Amino acid sequence: MSLRLLSVEPSDRGTQRCRLGPGLMSALGLRLGSPLLVSVPGGRCLCAAWPRADRAEGFLQVDLKCCSPGLLPPARLLLGPGQGPDPGQGLDPGQGPDQGLDPGQLRPVRCPRLKAVRVLVVMHSAAFRSRAPPGLLHELLKELLRGVLVHEHHVVQLLHAQVTCVVVESLGPEAAGLVGSRTSVEVVGVQTLQRYRSQRRPPEAPMGGLEEAGASLREMLRLPRLYPRTLGALGLACPRGVLLVGPPGVGKTLLVRRLVGEVGASLVAVRGPEVVGSRPGESEERLRGVFRRARSAAEDGPCVLFLDELDSLCPRRTGSAAPESRLVAQLLALMDGLRQADRFLVVGATNRPDAVDAALRRPGRFDREVIIGAPTAQQRSAILSALCAPMPVCPAVDVAELARRTAGYVGADLGALCREAAMLAIRGRAQGSGRRAVGVEHFLGALRAVRPSCLRGSLGRTELSPASWEQIGGLDEVKLRLRQSLEWPLLHPEAFVRLGLRRPRGVLLYGPPGCAKTTLVKAAAGSAHCAFLSVGGADLYSPYVGDSEKALAQLFRQARACAPCILFLDEIDSLIGSRSGGQTPSSVQTRLLSVLLNEMDGVGLKTLERRAEEEEQTDRQDVCSRGVMLVAATNRPDCLDHALLRPGRLDHIIYVPPPDRQARVCILKLTTRSMPVAADVRLEQLAAQTELYSGADLEKLCKEAALLALQEDMEASSIKHADFLRALGFMSPSLTAQQVAAYHTPPM
Repeated sequence: MSLRLLSVEPSDRGTQRCRLGPGLMSALGLRLGSPLLVSVPGGRCLCAAWPRADRAEGFLQVDLKCCSPGLLPPARLLLGPGQGPDPGQGLDPGQGPDQGLDPGQLRPVRCPRLKAVRVLVVMHSAAFRSRAPPGLLHELLKELLRGVLVHEHHVVQLLHAQVTCVVVESLGPEAAGLVGSRTSVEVVGVQTLQRYRSQRRPPEAPMGGLEEAGASLREMLRLPRLYPRTLGALGLACPRGVLLVGPPGVGKTLLVRRLVGEVGASLVAVRGPEVVGSRPGESEERLRGVFRRARSAAEDGPCVLFLDELDSLCPRRTGSAAPESRLVAQLLALMDGLRQADRFLVVGATNRPDAVDAALRRPGRFDREVIIGAPTAQQRSAILSALCAPMPVCPAVDVAELARRTAGYVGADLGALCREAAMLAIRGRAQGSGRRAVGVEHFLGALRAVRPSCLRGSLGRTELSPASWEQIGGLDEVKLRLRQSLEWPLLHPEAFVRLGLRRPRGVLLYGPPGCAKTTLVKAAAGSAHCAFLSVGGADLYSPYVGDSEKALAQLFRQARACAPCILFLDEIDSLIGSRSGGQTPSSVQTRLLSVLLNEMDGVGLKTLERRAEEEEQTDRQDVCSRGVMLVAATNRPDCLDHALLRPGRLDHIIYVPPPDRQARVCILKLTTRSMPVAADVRLEQLAAQTELYSGADLEKLCKEAALLALQEDMEASSIKHADFLRALGFMSPSLTAQQVAAYHTPPM
């Protein structure tokens, strides 16, 4: 008979009772109060057998007075006074197996009266131990443990305002027993609740891509503990603060929490808005209380005071005496007042470092700034491997290929990607597919649903209609040069490193209208699997002076945040003209040109972006596949400034000619592939008759032929050659020989 697990009754909390049916008690040979060891997934619990009040069989209720640490979830572990229910909670139904418990998991144990017990005491704070008279803690423990069944290496939760629990270290020759009035209680150590939580945290999966930032922060935490005398002999002060800077979702908060648990320090975490109060002086008082709490926690060992969202807590001060200015001044005073004996480190985190007051970012306050940028391809591969480790992933899933396709994704985006892929697998299984593993098709579907968070709310267009090289007829030489410029540095970075090549900074496509310049860029971005940003004049131009330049600089910052990225400026001649064309120095196009030249040369990089770029250059292979690649298209190259066309800016200038005869045949085949064309249609003859027709003209020709076929017979099932000839009769090419000849001279 399977036992159904029920929540413990409120009256049984803290009594160490295990409620079960009298029939099962008789079958197990149990009497009232007999010691019973209950084994469930995650640990064991020692309790006293007690019959159910309704004498019903098949149910079990267990109080977690004495249990193994694995049965205490961190979210509910040892709540402090006023923080929730009593510590003596019961085993929840969700903690047992779905099919219930087997009676064989209940085992009677022998619990004689113990002569001695060695325990580790866990307290809410170290203040009680420092203020309590000698011997008070020992006598308090003897009183609290009297009459309690204990098991070796188990946790005994206590209903006391100061003592949270005790960890049973040793019981002598016995594995379990009863603590009596004559039992000797030996205290082997005293820890605070935060320290115990951090030490009992189970080992977690490695944090992919955060090794360098973690090493820097780990050094700041361990240095004062490992070499205090050396620092004192050299006259050096311990570091006081670290500022973590990075885009949202990159893992700043997770990094701090992981490292605090790794080094065994206690954590006092505060978010910026939690400190701000409504009354004058309330915010400053709360901030002083946070520092007092960190100083108290540091008495028991190293401590980290974590100020998340620092930009909202300490914004840049203005000339007004705003409440934020007083709060910034209070934080400056508190950090300057830190003594050498204060063994805690202040760690701040922000994704807007320029919004933080400059006085905080000097040595002596936040001594070191650790920059966590968007993960590279190798770091994304490590993050995906860590995220996919607990998932049933199909062996056909290539994590390296998936990392290459997720350019611009941060850790939170990759977590959402894996979650969406798992949800797609669950939906497929619910529809009867029978597959339990997460396959390649699930990740591809998740890639369409989860986009990089850095592109949300960005300028321009981030989505592109799907296009492939096969959809473009002819232009083989142009395709090859475009692949060399855009696709090869991303797909074959090792070859570029081997030959000492660097990727081009920019590519210019010029040619007559309607010759597939925009479609070529879409195909290149689709085959390279990188982020794509497209912008037009309506996205940049503003009636306010300076807004257009600011928008262009912001566009480059967004592109660098999700690098590698293709930034496409279509019709660049309408956005940025030539300074030699009679424009005044104060015109919008001239100012936009100046911003564009600075951004392409790297002059427009901020200090944060420049330092992140320098850190990335430690891996030359990754440098070849990172960065912003500017692609511009125009049909008026003579209107562009010569400074923009030099090597080092627009390195490759590619002419996209109108289609020749062979290319026109390919375009006609591609266009009529989805049309019911009659057998008498001769595409080679049509190609010979369409000289100076662009690709757009040929596509229109096929559409007009189809409409003429329907005009003649609405029930027509195919398009005849005569329909194409009739369409040619009233159509004319959009290009002229003079226009094509004008493009033969290079724009330089």
